[in-house]
Amino acid sequence: MNVIDGYTYKNMLAGGAKALEINRPVIDELNVFPVPDGDTGTNMSLTMAAAMREIAPVDAGDIGELALAFSKGALKGARGNSGVILSQIVKGFAVALDAKESVDRKTFAAALKCGTEIAYGAVTKPKEGTILTVVRVMAETAASLAKKRGMEFEDFLAEVIKAGEAILQKTPEMLPVLAKAGVVDAGGRGLVTVMQGMYAALTGGEIPVIDPAKTAPAEQPAGGSKEFVSLDNDYENITFQYCTEFFITHLKTAVTESDIDKYRDYLMTIGDCVLVIGDLDLVKTHVHTNDPDRALKAALKLGELDSIKIENMMEQHRKIVGEREGAAEKQKKELKPYAMVAVCAGDGMRAIFKDLAVDVTIEGGQTMNPSVYDILGAINSTKAKDVFVLPNNSNIILAAQQAKELADVNVHVIPTTCMPEGIAAAIVFSPEMSPEENYSAMSASFTELKTAEVTHAVRSTRMNGFSVKEGDVIGIADKKIVAKSASVSETTLETAAKIAGDAEMLTLYYGADVEASDAERMAAKLEERYPDLEIAAYYGGQPHYYYIISAE
Repeated sequence: MNVIDGYTYKNMLAGGAKALEINRPVIDELNVFPVPDGDTGTNMSLTMAAAMREIAPVDAGDIGELALAFSKGALKGARGNSGVILSQIVKGFAVALDAKESVDRKTFAAALKCGTEIAYGAVTKPKEGTILTVVRVMAETAASLAKKRGMEFEDFLAEVIKAGEAILQKTPEMLPVLAKAGVVDAGGRGLVTVMQGMYAALTGGEIPVIDPAKTAPAEQPAGGSKEFVSLDNDYENITFQYCTEFFITHLKTAVTESDIDKYRDYLMTIGDCVLVIGDLDLVKTHVHTNDPDRALKAALKLGELDSIKIENMMEQHRKIVGEREGAAEKQKKELKPYAMVAVCAGDGMRAIFKDLAVDVTIEGGQTMNPSVYDILGAINSTKAKDVFVLPNNSNIILAAQQAKELADVNVHVIPTTCMPEGIAAAIVFSPEMSPEENYSAMSASFTELKTAEVTHAVRSTRMNGFSVKEGDVIGIADKKIVAKSASVSETTLETAAKIAGDAEMLTLYYGADVEASDAERMAAKLEERYPDLEIAAYYGGQPHYYYIISAE
């Protein structure tokens, strides 16, 4: 087989989604810490499932339309960092397959390359040893193999997957935290699994089930036994004079959505108030610029122009622009000034955030990350001009930032990585301050905050000098295991000691598996041990974690 058509490609996508679902628990187990929050497999599987629902009604005869729908579905359902990055890889395929009737080795290689570039671009500080490394190496391998003559598509794909598996086994050499935990990167494993599922669907083979032995690197890197320390219009003073508007119609067949994105970026270099909306059938442009001819020239590279309007805002268009501003101001008045959105787990935590004037809470956290569209829906439901989002988990921040890009209002993502940080940020929010002042105050509110968690180990491991067995109660602070015992009480006391230091207040948020009376006794023990500290205990109701502790 030299090429694949849309129907075959759709079947391959289904195979990739099925492979992820079957192997989801094993991929989840690749969490580098032995706590019940390994969710990479779940996030990637849910992302693929959302994409599959989107293409269910799409005619596979148009492979470009199929790839575009799959990309939109993946973005809608993207969960966690791994899901968001996977959605960006998929977006690259949509760009590369646009207007294609079939896929050959060269096209597939181009799609992988485009997906790699978009995925790297979505991450502020790309880190090697992750899913990004795996997709990059597969893209490089595909580009090299595409140049060979006489190679069947099945053999080509098999070699690409082989290269992905090889670099996956080397990820612990790039990230010491993986070497310490004795696992390969979970996101990379998920991506290879998707490709393996696609290959199985292409060749008619069985959907692969991951060999548990492959969840660990083939060889322990040298130095792997070392401890690892864990590691972002004033018209009198108008700058651009001409309000330029027009439609681009009958777009050239070679034009892609990527070309439209580049066109939008170019307009931002020659003006402001840039608006470029539409699709490959029709694009509306609005830009304030001093060089409307340059905007028109750039647009002509994409297609034909229609309904061109260029007006001098300084001399001719004050009234019209004033009416627009009046209409916009009226719309703004219908929205309330501020709102807060927080991601949290546990009915007690929801109540706490509500008491702190958080408008909308989203169920989510360690074991279930909300999707981009879950966060976007919460933002839109606030009916506010400026919305402050508290992700409260490092694995949700990227999804929140993606939701920000899709929102029609001003969104401010506060980079909170746990619920106590979110609480600290919500406390300092003030409706009397400007959005910028609130963002600065909220972001600074938790910089001195220390947090820790008490949970149970879901697998046996050795880390940070602790030999942990499945079922042990463990304490975690600063991404390291700091305490271990068979007793929740004993582990909590030891964990609290690690962050108490020079703190003035210690706060316990007890989970769903802790009785109120036990939490009260724990608070009393801490008061006895730290008489100079103010101790408080609140019901959080969070799953899996007996206590979440904060020191300030």
